[in-house]
Amino acid sequence: MVTPAARAEGQRLFGAFQTWGAVPVEAAVLQPAETLLDLYGEDIRARAYVTQDPVQGEMMLRPDFTVPVVQAHMAVGAEPARYCYLGEVFRKQEDGGARASEYLQVGYEVFDRDQPLRADAEVFALFSRMLAGKGLRAATGDIGILIAAVKGLPTSDTRKAALMRHLWRPQRFRALLERFAGRAPLPKGRAELLARLAAGDPVASEAPQIGLRTRAEIEARMAKLAEDAATAPIPGDVVDALEALIQLSEKSRKALEEMRKMASVLPWIGPSLDLFEERLSVLAAHGVDVASLDFEASYGRTTLEYYDGFVFGFYAEARPDLPPVATGGRYDALTAVLGQGRSIPAVGGVIRPALVVELEGRA
Repeated sequence: MVTPAARAEGQRLFGAFQTWGAVPVEAAVLQPAETLLDLYGEDIRARAYVTQDPVQGEMMLRPDFTVPVVQAHMAVGAEPARYCYLGEVFRKQEDGGARASEYLQVGYEVFDRDQPLRADAEVFALFSRMLAGKGLRAATGDIGILIAAVKGLPTSDTRKAALMRHLWRPQRFRALLERFAGRAPLPKGRAELLARLAAGDPVASEAPQIGLRTRAEIEARMAKLAEDAATAPIPGDVVDALEALIQLSEKSRKALEEMRKMASVLPWIGPSLDLFEERLSVLAAHGVDVASLDFEASYGRTTLEYYDGFVFGFYAEARPDLPPVATGGRYDALTAVLGQGRSIPAVGGVIRPALVVELEGRA
């Protein structure tokens, strides 16, 4: 349940966003589940409240505001645009109820085609000012650098697509990377199947065919597995550099220096690093102390999958039991998915007013 103090704090933040020129918007509490599942993947189903409507079909209690706000903007929005919102979101929790499954969220979104770096800096600097003095640590990352690193790998498109699918699942991603480098064995079942393929006996069986896949689809899938097995391993030095990049955690300027060194092995990340360097300059121009700003290359990899660029979060280090007080990032690709042929660079973030109240010791 949202407390009066949290509601009041939310209204204060909501009003502050409006003073920055953001237009207040609302979003229905019930959202079409199909759209959200397509965007977030089936992983969100385990944490979402899903219900069945006799007319609208499968619906989901609003897990966040970004998707409906993007849909509304892409339908009728002018450019550039700034929006803000305030309302409850709903997420099932896995820790036996220690964290709220219904909580208030206040957010700020910027759609700006001409100056996306300035928009990144604007959102982050605004959140920094609004949360100043509350003992929070800011963390930043850049999913765009990781995406560029994967897309440039000297391997097949099939393998790169597999790695991209699991970029937001760190353990699965690393297992695939190690296997594609030839450092980890194939799963037993796949190894046996490939041995049968090599023997020219891929689907020999007297059992009746059941299931939805046709024999032709099964054979096509096995042909792809055989093609993948024949693909040369990703060079070890490239894998080592990519794993070092993923593990990088430094102050932003130092992180840039380290990534420039890694670019000697991963030269295709160069343009993303140039963009990163330019963003640091723009952040500094907005009053952000980039010399002390933390950068974690993997930051954002365990959150919603629509982030594809600059990402950030604000944490109460003295309260590691709490989730982030605020999070945000860039989601350009999401606007293309929802824009029906149109797209626009977009960035935004959310604050949880109840956590601000709790940290300040207010009832």
